[in-house]
Amino acid sequence: MSSLLMLAGLTGLIAIGFGCAAIFIAMLQTYGAIAACLTIAGIFLVLAGIIAQIYVSKQKRARERAAAAARAAARAAASAPLIDPMMVATGIQVARAVGLKKLVPLLALVGVAVGYMANRNASSDDDENENADNPDEAVGD
Repeated sequence: MSSLLMLAGLTGLIAIGFGCAAIFIAMLQTYGAIAACLTIAGIFLVLAGIIAQIYVSKQKRARERAAAAARAAARAAASAPLIDPMMVATGIQVARAVGLKKLVPLLALVGVAVGYMANRNASSDDDENENADNPDEAVGD
C-alpha cells in the first residue's frame, strides 16, 4: 500500500512538472521569457505561502493539544496519591491503630477538606481559561 501511495505521489509530481512546463511555454510564446519566469515563480510563491499557513495552524493545534494534555496530567497527578497502594496500606494501618469509632469523624473532616480543595482547584482552572480567552484581561496590562 505504501509503495502504491509513493507511486501515486511520484506520478502526481511529474504531472505538476509538465503542467508548469506547459504554462511556462505558453507564457514564453505570448509574453516573453521574463514574464514566463516571473509567473511560474509567483505560482510557487503562493503555494509556499499556503503550505506555510497550513503548517503554522497545525503547529498551533499541536501546542494546544499538548497544553491540554499537560493540564490533564497535572490533575491526574494531583489525585494520584489518593490511589497509591502505599497510601492505602498506611490508611488501613492507621484505621487499625486508632480504631474505627474514633476514625469516622476524622474521615468526615478529611472528606470535607478534599472536597473543598477539589472545588477550589476546579474554579481556579475555570478562571485561568476565561482569562486566556479574553485578551483584554491579560496579566500585566
